[in-house]
Amino acid sequence: MVFADLFFIYLFIPLCLLCYFLAKSINAKNAVLLIFSLIFYAWGEPVWVVMLIGYAYLNYKCGLLIGRSRNKPAAKHALLLAVIVDLGVLGVFKYSGFFVENLNALLHISIPVPQIRLPIGISFYTFQTLSYTIDCYRNKVKVQKSYSRFLLYVSMFPQLVAGPIVRYSTIAAEINHRSVSQADFAAGLTRMIRGIGKKVIIANSMSTIVTGCFGAADQGYPGVKTVSALGAFLGATAVALQYYFDFSGYSDIAIGLGRIFGFHFDENFDYPYICKSITDFWRRWHISLSSWFRDYVYIPLGGNRRGLKRQCINIMIVWALTGFWHGASWNFMLWGVYFGVLLLIEKLFLLKRLEKLPFWVGHIYALFLVIIGWGIFHFDDLGALGKFFGALFCLNGNPFSSEITRNILSGNIFLLIAAVLFSFPIVPAIRKKMIKTEKGYYLANSLTIVLNVAILIISSLMLVNNTNNPFLYFRF
Repeated sequence: MVFADLFFIYLFIPLCLLCYFLAKSINAKNAVLLIFSLIFYAWGEPVWVVMLIGYAYLNYKCGLLIGRSRNKPAAKHALLLAVIVDLGVLGVFKYSGFFVENLNALLHISIPVPQIRLPIGISFYTFQTLSYTIDCYRNKVKVQKSYSRFLLYVSMFPQLVAGPIVRYSTIAAEINHRSVSQADFAAGLTRMIRGIGKKVIIANSMSTIVTGCFGAADQGYPGVKTVSALGAFLGATAVALQYYFDFSGYSDIAIGLGRIFGFHFDENFDYPYICKSITDFWRRWHISLSSWFRDYVYIPLGGNRRGLKRQCINIMIVWALTGFWHGASWNFMLWGVYFGVLLLIEKLFLLKRLEKLPFWVGHIYALFLVIIGWGIFHFDDLGALGKFFGALFCLNGNPFSSEITRNILSGNIFLLIAAVLFSFPIVPAIRKKMIKTEKGYYLANSLTIVLNVAILIISSLMLVNNTNNPFLYFRF
């Protein structure tokens, strides 16, 4: 089941909300959420829901053992067991085929390549369970003694399959005690509808530009070799906008739904395309993932406490892992290393110089490099990736521009302008200015209601004939 689906919007959510608000006690509300979360996951993953339950049980028991054996060897053994099993299961499902394929190519052997379907959301809930057991060991959170409440944390459907990566410490208190005010419900509903609009209206429309420039992935990107240089850059820009509106749209829906049920998830995106450096970009993009690698990989490796050489090594390790987390493909590794190198360059000397320059210089510099990075991210076939760079710099014998590129640009110019504008905090700035007066406050709220209705109607109409509408981050 996916968020951008008429069944989810008009049947699953209303039924869930009805049962939830009819429930009186917090235990009953938690039970409703847990049942609907397991139904949500089992809807598309009927086999792997059992693994999800077992995954949660193992980490729950390890947490209990850590709590009972504080400062004893058993606590460390429990932590190691959780880490080994969590990462081991993730490795088998996500990376076994990749390693076997590369081993066959390297040694010229023919080991059968495992054909294992990746359970949806495993990368996200693995990191959630890991953060819980590690934080228990560090004594940063209290051990959850109720398995059902811990299972609710792991399986909660708003953030289960594509994040944000919600740490137990963020919602520990709200699992036991929470309330939903009228303002919370309204803000959550608005956030959810905005996320649906981002995905259905903008992200899905961006995908047509990407396909027009490069061709479809399942057809081997047939247009990537002959696309003009301007078309290659236009396609990469569309990829950047598509991923932003797709993933931030999902995060908006998750955060909004959480708010409706009384949970306050941390922000996952902070208008990353207003960045003035690559460092600034990664403070704003997929914040829950960046902060996870910072707290559970970078800092344990030594962080900034050691010498500059060691810091540089730590940064490259983190970014190689960040790339690999996104998928078992060499382009993701290249993508991670690409940004790792850029961050190193900024750390060593460039960032201080950028801070002295006008904002627009750093902004153009950062956006250009980010767009190139999304080109690397998009092409999981290295041959197609090479052709992309060849097209981008006119090395394929292709022209700077072409009639096809001009037609795509002219046919989608208003969509592109709208996408660019909405990727900047223009709407929040207008609202902030309006609500300074009482009249403006009521006008802003009225406009919000009108926009919510319009977005929901337009999104629903666009979903009528769209039966397959997964979010891009489902495959990670």
